[in-house]
Amino acid sequence: MAKTITMQDIADKIGVSKVTVSKALSDKDGVSEELKKKIKSLADELGYRYNASAQAMKSGVSFNVGVIVPEKFTGDYRSFYLTVYQHLTKALEVYRYSSILHILSDEDELNLTLPRSYFDRKVDAYIVLGQVSKGYVELLNNSEVPIIFLDFYDDHAEVDSINTDNFYGAYGLTNYLIKNNHMAIAFVGSIHSTSSIQDRYLGYYKSLLEHKILVNQAYIIEDRDSKGKLIPIELPKEMPT
Repeated sequence: MAKTITMQDIADKIGVSKVTVSKALSDKDGVSEELKKKIKSLADELGYRYNASAQAMKSGVSFNVGVIVPEKFTGDYRSFYLTVYQHLTKALEVYRYSSILHILSDEDELNLTLPRSYFDRKVDAYIVLGQVSKGYVELLNNSEVPIIFLDFYDDHAEVDSINTDNFYGAYGLTNYLIKNNHMAIAFVGSIHSTSSIQDRYLGYYKSLLEHKILVNQAYIIEDRDSKGKLIPIELPKEMPT
């Protein structure tokens, strides 16, 4: 088992007192900026684990970020968002933050119930991973906790969001198929379900328009119900190419 690095270890290596190391890591007065930088650099190099609880008591910051994932986007066939969550956790650790995962149940989303971590003041911000209802967006937006949307967006212009370029991705894919002599191209996705699916459909539709190909409604294939749950795909009688 690897040895846990302590403040005393850092102090011994640099040749200062443990108190000096403590002040430097807590950004307190009494230590020059040059020495603070040197101590922090060595702490990172040795893999020193900062005491988040102690920092939280001093600063009023929890050093936790809540990640909200709607229940409909989890399960046996929905590993994508859980994979994204793993990457978020690793990214947060770089900044000495921890993540708290909250699976938002359909009931809590419908009843507009915030996560318990909000009421317990255990998080400094929320990342909402996967589209939630407009009512829940409004609830989060009024919670006074910073939020960011990941993999969807909403008409709340004041909320930042990070998305794949779904529109041009689907547009480019459809163009590629047409250039390879495919005229019967289907689109799989319930277009009223998420902003991401809508953008993909619009990219697909733009490509068809530009090539004067009429949309065949039999080729617009639903893949989820009104609640966002995956449903078996019903293939058209005349299959696309």
